[in-house]
Parts: sequence; structure tokens; C-alpha cells
Amino acid sequence: MPLMQATFVAAALLVATPTANPQSGPVAATETDPAMAMIPIDVANEGGIRDRWALDGDIALPVYPDGFAQARRDVCLALGYTINPDGTTSNFRVLQQWNSETGGLEPVDGFWSAFAGAGVDAVRQWKFKPRAEAGEPKPVFTVATVTWKTRSDTWPNELRDRCGIDNLAAFLQRYQQRYDLNDHLFERAQRRNEDLHQFLAGTPH
Repeated sequence: MPLMQATFVAAALLVATPTANPQSGPVAATETDPAMAMIPIDVANEGGIRDRWALDGDIALPVYPDGFAQARRDVCLALGYTINPDGTTSNFRVLQQWNSETGGLEPVDGFWSAFAGAGVDAVRQWKFKPRAEAGEPKPVFTVATVTWKTRSDTWPNELRDRCGIDNLAAFLQRYQQRYDLNDHLFERAQRRNEDLHQFLAGTPH
């Protein structure tokens, strides 16, 4: 599958965006590289980098975070990341998340950050090498579906499907538009609040 040229810049995709609804959007971001922050980069679906990049070593698997193993929750994350020209990974971003107890909601405090950290710890160890026929290596933003399976009655593919993203470029565009809109609505609400305070301050008691 060919890479899709994204019209976004890395900063728009990778800056942490707070959300009041953990089920509906990205919840964690780490290690955004300032040098990459304003560089337009390609976006590739999961598995869509094979024509330009090959694995250089083994795939590190995530460990189940300490403190959460006894509850035996199945968990998945869609973890976005950048493959840099030197084959290292950076700019990690949780795009989707799910667990078998509460779905996309956080079951206990610190749950999502613990699993995000475990996912990042694994993916940051991944190393890629450019394919000679692909020409000069260029950065690409892609996604990995990371899973933690604890239940014997869970099918691995069904767990992956809970967090899988079929069209990463479209997914990112939707969330960029959503948070741009949210920022605009927040600014409007803030202005209305300031206008109200000014009106009340000028109203005689």
C-alpha cells in the first residue's frame, strides 16, 4: 500500500490535546521531537510502510504494567509514532484505547497512562532500516495496534479490532478538525464569559 501524503504537520498531530471524554479521542502523548515539529510528513496505515522500511531486529513486546495485572483486563491501544530517517521511532501518541471492563473509559486512575507508557517503552525499541530501492529515507507517521490479552476466551484478532485504525490519514484529519473546532468553541465561550464579567462589573448594584 503506497504512502499517503498528509497535508498536516507533525505539530498538529502530535501535541497533547486534553479531552473530557477518554472514549472519544487521543489521551496521551510523549516525546514530540522539536526538530520534527513543523515538518510535513507522510502518513502510512499500519503495515503500509513495507515498501520503504524493513524491520532491523526483533519486535519488542509490551509488558503488562505493574499494579494492574490482578484485574485481568484485556487492553488495546492504537499507538501512533514516527519512523525517523535513521530508523528510530519517536513522537508517540495514543490515538485510541479500549479495555474489557469499561471500554474506552478509564477504570481506575493512572490506568491509561500506565499502558501508554508500557506501549511506548516497547515501540521505542523498534528499529527500522530503509529499503535501498525506496531512495532517500524520509520520516513517516504510522500506527501500531498494541494489545495485552489476559482472558482465555478472548480472540486476539477481535481484541486488535477494538483499536485498529483502517485509514490513519482520515482518522487524523477528523481529529484535527474536531480539536480545531473545540478550540474555536472554547475561545468563543471564553470571550462570552469575559463580556459577561465586564457587563456585570459595569452594572450598578
